[in-house]
Amino acid sequence: MAPASVLLRQVNLLEGPEQAAGTADVRIEGSRLVSISAPADAAAATAEAPVIQAEGLWLAPGLVDPHSVLRDPRLGRAETLSSLAEAARAGGYGTVALLPWGEIWRDRPEALALAWPEPMRLLLWGSFSLAGADRELAPHADLLAAGACGIAAGAAIPPLALLERGLQLGEMGRCPVLVAPRDGGLSREGFVRECVEALRSGWPVDPALSEVLPLQALLTLADALPEAPLRLMNLSTAGAVERLRAAAVAPPASVSWWHLLADCGRLDPGTEGWRLVPPLGGPRDREALIGALAEGLISAVAVQHEALDAEERLLPLDQRRAGIAGHGMVLPRLWQELVVARGWPVAQLWQALCWGPCRFLGLEASTLTPGSRDWILFDPAAAAGFADQVDPSLAANRPDEHGPPATGRVLAAGFRAPDTWELPAIRRH
Repeated sequence: MAPASVLLRQVNLLEGPEQAAGTADVRIEGSRLVSISAPADAAAATAEAPVIQAEGLWLAPGLVDPHSVLRDPRLGRAETLSSLAEAARAGGYGTVALLPWGEIWRDRPEALALAWPEPMRLLLWGSFSLAGADRELAPHADLLAAGACGIAAGAAIPPLALLERGLQLGEMGRCPVLVAPRDGGLSREGFVRECVEALRSGWPVDPALSEVLPLQALLTLADALPEAPLRLMNLSTAGAVERLRAAAVAPPASVSWWHLLADCGRLDPGTEGWRLVPPLGGPRDREALIGALAEGLISAVAVQHEALDAEERLLPLDQRRAGIAGHGMVLPRLWQELVVARGWPVAQLWQALCWGPCRFLGLEASTLTPGSRDWILFDPAAAAGFADQVDPSLAANRPDEHGPPATGRVLAAGFRAPDTWELPAIRRH
């Protein structure tokens, strides 16, 4: 059990956006960050709190997931509101925004009555259309007045006439409007992108035009309505990145974490992670997405958590719902891919996983300040994996579950109970 007060000696620190990483001594009482000070001489330290030598550990604001899916919050077999909260906590996510998709579509104010205990934040996107059917507009002003963080469409672009009318009415004010640049009618029911690797494997393919054409329509709309607070959901192709880079007005865009790690040229057909919407692309698509994230053209990395239960997971790929789960593996896997393998500064990774998503959602950027419980302590060298204590999600479709061992784990967080922390050995004076 963690003590009531601890001093993290010489911990690596990320205090906020546009601030260089540093080293500090940080005191925590209960779950609250109390003070940040310059590293003291170990021989001269007189702190009353037990000391933890925290060299190699990182203290930073909690992660932010700009959009995920929870189909049945109360009785779901694949995931519930409670199990999702536990999975998010374990993965270092203090804020999760849920799309309006579900057994009960969140298109009315009374459907927004979901919450997590503080200090965790559960944000809810309201629906763009009634029941997600893209025929009639949902009551946007009422949804936002009831606490919706923004307005989100479904997994494909709504009819342009309906989308333009909703944006021109402007009931959402400056709150974000999330739209996927995807036309399901152009997808040919494929479940990987059309590329050389997919054609060689014989998988049914989804052409890049199913994303590029609706994206071009959205960029034209953004140019015509520059005040419209459009957000682009889950870019997945190199062609889309090129169009976004060339656009006169480029709305903020998100990308799924798994699209940064996997492509149809690197994935074993026997492992989890093939069936997604939008589908996985080839190596060129993955590299383009990583490059766009590095330069800030893509603003935020989303978990896009969509859980399947064990029975659904046994269905053939072309007969089951698309989606993957895994809040607990996002930070460890992206740390290995982007920080270790590609040399990204740690602050750049946090921009993608925390501060960028805050801006994407229209939130104030998370920072480490005295009194805050929105912090996590991450050990890049600790063993990761899918044990219950590491990722307590109920989902059966977590990728890499049987893959090679990963490293990196959130040891403690201000939004987790202290008795769940895994702190290094304490040295007392």
